[in-house]
Amino acid sequence: AYVLQSHEEDDRKVRRREKNRVAAQRSRKKQTQKADKLHEEYESLEQENTSLKREIRKLTDEMKHLSDVLKDHEKICPLLHCTMNFVTVPRPDALTSCLPR
Repeated sequence: AYVLQSHEEDDRKVRRREKNRVAAQRSRKKQTQKADKLHEEYESLEQENTSLKREIRKLTDEMKHLSDVLKDHEKICPLLHCTMNFVTVPRPDALTSCLPR
C-alpha cells in the first residue's frame, strides 16, 4: 500500500510540475506579447510626434510669412490710414483697392 501511495504522490508531483511549466510558458509568452505591443505603440507615437513637429514648423513658418505680408500691407492700406475709419463705413473703392486682384 505504501509503494502505491508513493507512486500516486510522484504522479501528482509530475502533473503539478508539468502544469506549472505550461503556466510559466504562457506567462512568459504573455509578457513578451505585451512588451512587443508596447514597443509597436512607442514606435507609432514617435512617428506621430515627428510628423506633428514637422507640421508645427510648417505652420509657424506660414504664420511668420503671413504676419510679414500683413505688416507690409498695413503700411499701404487706405483703410488703416483713413481718419474717419472708426466712425464711418469705409468707402467701397477704398476697400477694393486693398483686396487682392
